[in-house]
Amino acid sequence: MRIAISTGGGDAPGLNAVIRAATLSALSRGWSVLGIKRGYAGLLGDDEIVPLTVESVRNIGHLGGTILRTTNRGNPFDFPRLQPDGSYVSVDRSDELIENARNLGIEAMISIGGDGSLAIAQKLVDKGMRIVGVPKTIDNDVSCTVTTFGFDTAVQTAIEAIDKLQTTAESHDRVMVLEVMGRDAGFIALHSGVAGSADVVLLPEIPWRLDAVCETIMERDRTGRKFAIVVVAEGAMDEHGETSLIGESMPGQAPRIGGIAHRLAKSIQQRTGKECRALVLGHLQRGGMPTGYDRFLATRFGAAATQAVADGKWGQMVALQTPNIVTVPIVDVLKESKRVDPHHDVVRTARACGISFGD
Repeated sequence: MRIAISTGGGDAPGLNAVIRAATLSALSRGWSVLGIKRGYAGLLGDDEIVPLTVESVRNIGHLGGTILRTTNRGNPFDFPRLQPDGSYVSVDRSDELIENARNLGIEAMISIGGDGSLAIAQKLVDKGMRIVGVPKTIDNDVSCTVTTFGFDTAVQTAIEAIDKLQTTAESHDRVMVLEVMGRDAGFIALHSGVAGSADVVLLPEIPWRLDAVCETIMERDRTGRKFAIVVVAEGAMDEHGETSLIGESMPGQAPRIGGIAHRLAKSIQQRTGKECRALVLGHLQRGGMPTGYDRFLATRFGAAATQAVADGKWGQMVALQTPNIVTVPIVDVLKESKRVDPHHDVVRTARACGISFGD
């Protein structure tokens, strides 16, 4: 059998560990493996298709990023094509992709990605391609799996930032506002805020009020704790449902968001009179060496995906349902994105420990 591996959407620490495990598992069965560069671009003639061998995946499990590169602008059903006047039009290149895969002798594909990539994979399955999915997102917002690789690394990066901010904030009696990733799901903010002993954590799932945030900060001030740490997800919405937009994106992409830390820090300083500073972690959370847990989970996912191919589980995604790796229909995964439950025990634990959610 000849299979192909594709990585799509935003990068996440642990991608290379998945590629390595899936490749080695396939090669051990006597199969051949191709790597599609930059999402599906390689299959559309816009990038390379490379053979994956024991040598090409040697010593890559600890590396961040993806040796196959990735993109979040490669939807073959809605592919942006540049026009002579500088504008873009969207074209459907899915039939071209399927034909090219057939001509290359690709009998099955392992698609590694988040909700967007999995939705594309399901549409290709509906058109007859044999695909198995692997969940990938640092936001941990893919349903039907306890967690995804990359999430633990992103949380660890945020915790390290909180630890460093604690010391400088206390030295200067400042309020530090740390912005972490999380457009629609606040798992990174929640987990890092709880583990890092933040004072305020703001999530997309729990609308926040500036008055409540400032009252928490001033209550600390009155008790002699003159500094405070605020962790905010980039997509956190205030009581009026507003987020911070920072500009338009490429065709087929949602508007870019971010910058809420600077807006919030300015508002807190104006309201409380306390000196505030803002820090946006941004893509630091996507980069660097994956944690041991993410490498371990990614390796399990990669091997399980190859097993799912061997079992003919087309249109299925591998998932962690503790303690086992299982497969679930991608259509079930896509029914609803995973969000922080405001009544979850982690949220209750945070409140019991004195963390405010600004509500």
